[in-house]
Amino acid sequence: MLLEKKKVLIMGIRNKWSIAYGIAKSAYDNGAELIFTYMGEENKKKIEELISEFKGSKAYVLDGASEDELVKEVFEKIKNEHGKLDGIVHAIAHANTEDLHNDFIYTSKEGFSHANDVSAYSFVLTCRMAKQLDMLNENASIVSLTYLGSSKVLEGYNVMGVAKAALESSVRYLASNLGRENIRVNAISAGPIKTLSAKGIKDFNTILDVVEEKAPLHRNVTTIQVGNATTFLLSNMSDSITGQIIYADNGYNIMGA
Repeated sequence: MLLEKKKVLIMGIRNKWSIAYGIAKSAYDNGAELIFTYMGEENKKKIEELISEFKGSKAYVLDGASEDELVKEVFEKIKNEHGKLDGIVHAIAHANTEDLHNDFIYTSKEGFSHANDVSAYSFVLTCRMAKQLDMLNENASIVSLTYLGSSKVLEGYNVMGVAKAALESSVRYLASNLGRENIRVNAISAGPIKTLSAKGIKDFNTILDVVEEKAPLHRNVTTIQVGNATTFLLSNMSDSITGQIIYADNGYNIMGA
C-alpha cells in the first residue's frame, strides 16, 4: 500500500460527493491514517458520520482557513494529538455566487479579495503554519486542487480562475521554499466533477458534456480517479516531483477549442 504508516491531513471535506472524500477513500485504501478539517460546528455530526468508514480518523472544525490564528490553533491541536504529518491535502476554495454568475468585469473588490483569500492565501498559510509549527516529517508532501480555468477562459468560472492562477503560482514558489526542508508541493488540476461547489457554476452540465465529447478518453473524471492521482503525489513513488500542476482530466487540457 502506497501510504502505509503515513498520516495525512485532508482540509475541506464536505460530503460523499466532494473531491476531498474521493481523496480520503483512496488514501485510506492505501494505508493512510486520516485527519480532517471541516467548516461549521453545526456539521460535526454529519462529518463524523461521513468519516466513520475511515477507522481511526478524526475531524477538527476550522471556520477560517485563511485566518492565521484559527489555523495555528487547529494545527497545534492536531500536532499535539497526532504528532507529525506525512502529507496535507488542501481542498478549500470559495467565491461569491454573484461573481460566478456575472461577467468577470463586474467582480467587486470584496469578491476579488474573498476568492483569492480563501482559495489561494489559505494554501500559503497552510504551508507556512505547518513549517513554523514543525508539523511535517521529512519527505512530506503537500497537495492542493486547481482547475483548467486558471489558464483558460471558461464561462462562469470568472474570479475563481484568477484565484486558481494565484494558487498555481503559489505552488511553484512554495515548492522552492519548502524544497530546502525536503518537502514537496504540487497541485492536481481535476476535470469538472459534479460537486456541491460546482453547482455555483452556470451551465455546469454543459461543461460535463463538452469534456465527454472532446477529451481524448471521452469521459468525465471521477472523485476516486482524482483521489488516486493525489495518493500518488502523497506517496514516495512521486518523490522527484515538486512544483507541478498534474492534470487528472482524461486529457481534456491538451485539446483545442
